[in-house]
Amino acid sequence: MKLKFTLLIVCLCFHHLYAQDKNHGFGGGEYIFNQTKTPCLTSEQRERIKGQLQEHIELLKLENKLAYSVSARNGGHVLFDWPIQQAAGFNYNDTWAISGYVDHNSSFPNALTDYNCGTITYDTASGYNHQGVDVYLWPFSWKQMDDMQTEITAAAAGQIIAKGDGQFDRSCDFNSNVWNAVYIQHSDGSIAWYGHMKNGSVTTKDVGEMVVQGEVLGTVGSSGNSTGPHLHFEVYTDDSYTQLIDPYYGSCNSLNGDSWWQSQLPYSNPNINAALTHSDNPIVFPTCPTAETTYESNTFELGDTIYLTAFLRDQIENTSLNVKIIRPNDSWFFNSTFNTSTTSSSWYYYWFFNSFDMEGEWKWEVTYEGQTLTHFFTIGTLSIDENELNTISVYPNPTKDFVNITSKHTIVKARLFDIQGKTIQTISNTTSGIKKVNLDQLSHGMYFLTLEGDSNQQKTIKIIKE
Repeated sequence: MKLKFTLLIVCLCFHHLYAQDKNHGFGGGEYIFNQTKTPCLTSEQRERIKGQLQEHIELLKLENKLAYSVSARNGGHVLFDWPIQQAAGFNYNDTWAISGYVDHNSSFPNALTDYNCGTITYDTASGYNHQGVDVYLWPFSWKQMDDMQTEITAAAAGQIIAKGDGQFDRSCDFNSNVWNAVYIQHSDGSIAWYGHMKNGSVTTKDVGEMVVQGEVLGTVGSSGNSTGPHLHFEVYTDDSYTQLIDPYYGSCNSLNGDSWWQSQLPYSNPNINAALTHSDNPIVFPTCPTAETTYESNTFELGDTIYLTAFLRDQIENTSLNVKIIRPNDSWFFNSTFNTSTTSSSWYYYWFFNSFDMEGEWKWEVTYEGQTLTHFFTIGTLSIDENELNTISVYPNPTKDFVNITSKHTIVKARLFDIQGKTIQTISNTTSGIKKVNLDQLSHGMYFLTLEGDSNQQKTIKIIKE
C-alpha cells in the first residue's frame, strides 16, 4: 500500500544550532501507510474466497473432520489475542502500527466512521468500505519482512479450513494478485482471515488440522493487493459470511455489542517502537519493494559519526518527547526535550554526532508518554571496565544450546552481542546471580558475551554457537 514520507524539522532551535555544522544534525518525518487507500481484496476475490471456504467446510463435513458443529454452539463468542508478535532473536521494542479499522459508515467516498467514531479507516469511490483491521510493519517494513521479523499468530484456537501459499509477496500497488493467507474457524463458528503473508512462511499444517491460540501461522508480507508489508485481519460470525465482525468495541460499532479482544488495545496507543544507533543515515526509504538499508550498529570508534533514531507509534500532537545521550560515567552528552508537532500513526526522529568524547558503554535514552526505552552502544572496546573479572569460566564453548558461568564473583548482568555489536539478549539477576545463558534460539556463528560482576567488574568473552 502506498507510502508517503514527510520530512519535518521538529525542533527549530536545535536545528538552527547545528544546521551549519556537518558534525551535528537533526530531523524527523512522518511515515504514511496506504496513502492511496488501496483495498486488500477486490469484490470478486472476496466472493471467490467465501465460496472456496464453504466448499472446504462441506468437504470436511463429508469426511467427518469438521471440528465445530453449528448445532453444538451455545451462544457467546471467542476472545482474541493480538495476532502479531516479534520473532525470537529480534530486539525492537515493537514492530507494528495500525493504519485502518473496519469502516462502519456504508456511505462513500470519504464517509468514514471507525469503531471509536473516528476516521482511522477508509473507503473507495467504487463503494468499498474497509472490512478488516490493517496492521503494518514499523519501522523498516521491507527489511522486517525479508528477515521474517514479525510473525502472524492465531488470535484464537480453531481449525484450519483453508490456506494458500506460493504467491508473489512483494506487491506495491493494486494488482488483483492473490494473497497468501490462512483461514481459521473457531469453536463459536466464527471465521478469521489472515491475509498478505510472506511467500513460503505459511504454516505447514494441513486443512482440517487444529491450531492453538498464539500459534505461529506465518510472517507478515505484501502478497495480493498491497503496497507494503502488513496483516489484513477480517472476521465473520459464521460460514454464511452475512455478518462482518469488528473485534473492537466502541460507541460507533454497530456490528457487535462487546469487544472480541481478551484485552482491547487503546484507540490511541503511543509507543516507542525502536530506539537504535547506526553507522550511516538510515532514513533513506528506497523505491518499493526494495528493502531498507538500516546501518544498524552498536559498536563504534571515537571520531565516528553515529546516527541515533527514535521510531514512534501513535504520536500525539503537542506531547513531550525527551532524548538523552548518556556517557559511560552517567553524565549527559546530550539532553533535549520538545513538543511533538502533529498526530501520526508512525513518526521518526534522528540525530547525528561525531564528537563523542569517551570510550565505553553509552546509552541512547528516549522517553515518550510515560515510557522510557534505553539502547546501549559501545565506543571503543566491548570490554568496558579495565577492572575485569579475572577468575571466570564459561563452558561449553563452542556450544550448541547454552553456556554455564562460574566465577568467584556474583554475575549480576549478562549481555549478548552479535559480531556487528547488536544487542541480542540482556539478563539481570542481582539476587542469586547468573549461572547459565541459553543460546538455543540463536543461529550458528560467533557472538560476544559481556558479564558484569557485583562490584561493577566486566569481562567480554567470545562465544561460538555450533
